[in-house]
Amino acid sequence: MTDRTKTSLDTYEAVLFDLDGVLTPTAEVHMRAWERMFNAYLDSRGGQPPYTEQDYFDYVDGKPRYDGVRSFLASRGIELPEGTPDDPPDVETVSGLGNRKNVEFSRVLETDGVQAFPGSIRLVDHLEKAGVKVAVVSSSRNARAVLAAAGILDRFPVIVDGNVAAERHLAGKPAPDTFLAAADDLEVLADRAVVVEDALSGVAAGRAGSFGLVVGVDRGAGADRLRESGADVVVADLGELVAE
Repeated sequence: MTDRTKTSLDTYEAVLFDLDGVLTPTAEVHMRAWERMFNAYLDSRGGQPPYTEQDYFDYVDGKPRYDGVRSFLASRGIELPEGTPDDPPDVETVSGLGNRKNVEFSRVLETDGVQAFPGSIRLVDHLEKAGVKVAVVSSSRNARAVLAAAGILDRFPVIVDGNVAAERHLAGKPAPDTFLAAADDLEVLADRAVVVEDALSGVAAGRAGSFGLVVGVDRGAGADRLRESGADVVVADLGELVAE
């Protein structure tokens, strides 16, 4: 860690939170959904080793859904037509597989529900009391549904999710565009804002956007890899950032 770890987040004007794995443990829901979808698909092709948790962190984590599909398939030397976002989930295209994964995600979310990390809510409470603006920046098109399921949708006046990114033609992480858009919506300069991410691609996006501070939350990606991707600070739980 650097001396920047001593910087209190409430000295900044805004904190931009990723959702899955940062505010809520929906990364686990996504991981199960990706595993079910990809392994069923690989089984249908035959001759491929199974999709693993490491594949999730290496190729999928933090990226827009179709980018994650494309990245993983490329790692296995598989090429599919792009298709369109309207492709049904049974169509064998990049978009079709992405939509297939979304069906699995919705099933798991509906069955199991989701609760926010207590340490993360503790930090959000602290920031709100300090007058620091907050936003959610997520590649997921399900962000609002997840926030609503966790009971925290109304805590975030700005949400830049996969739907907003598509509407505004914003490049996904590791490009910084979605974070920069959220900062702009909050009327805050990037160097006065903090990015909080658990994904390597998200941390890289924060660094590429020249934000004032990039906080990595180690939910499995690895502290060293988060720092290598651009994190100034790495914590295991966001409650660690709340001053006693």
